This record gives sequence, structure tokens and C-alpha cells, in this order.
Amino acid sequence: LPESVRANLPQHAQTIYREAFNAAWDEYADPQDRRGDVSREEVAHKVAWSAVKQKYEKRDGHWKKKS
Repeated sequence: LPESVRANLPQHAQTIYREAFNAAWDEYADPQDRRGDVSREEVAHKVAWSAVKQKYEKRDGHWKKKS
């Protein structure tokens, strides 16, 4: 995981990020499955952050599980 993810996200959120990134990496291997000139890595990171934001939100500078 990138240092920014490891340093800021709780362990469970890191797991969500990793699993979503890996799934997106596999799903978007073909450039035709991506929009525009976006790289496979960029798409995977966007998907991973989206997955984290479904369960977590940043409050007071810290990522907290949504209630």
C-alpha cells in the first residue's frame, strides 16, 4: 500500500483499499475498459478510495468508520 494510505487509514480501511485496488487492477487490465487515457494504476486507486469512502469518512483530520 502507498505510504499515505498506511499512515492515515485504520487497519480495516486499509484492507478495504487493498481488496478494491486488487479487484480493479484485474478488472481494468484492458485499456478499452478504461475511460480516456487513464492508467490502470490510476483507475485502481480511484476505485479503492471510492470503496473506502463508502464505509469511512474523514472527520477532524482522521478517518472514522461511518455510523
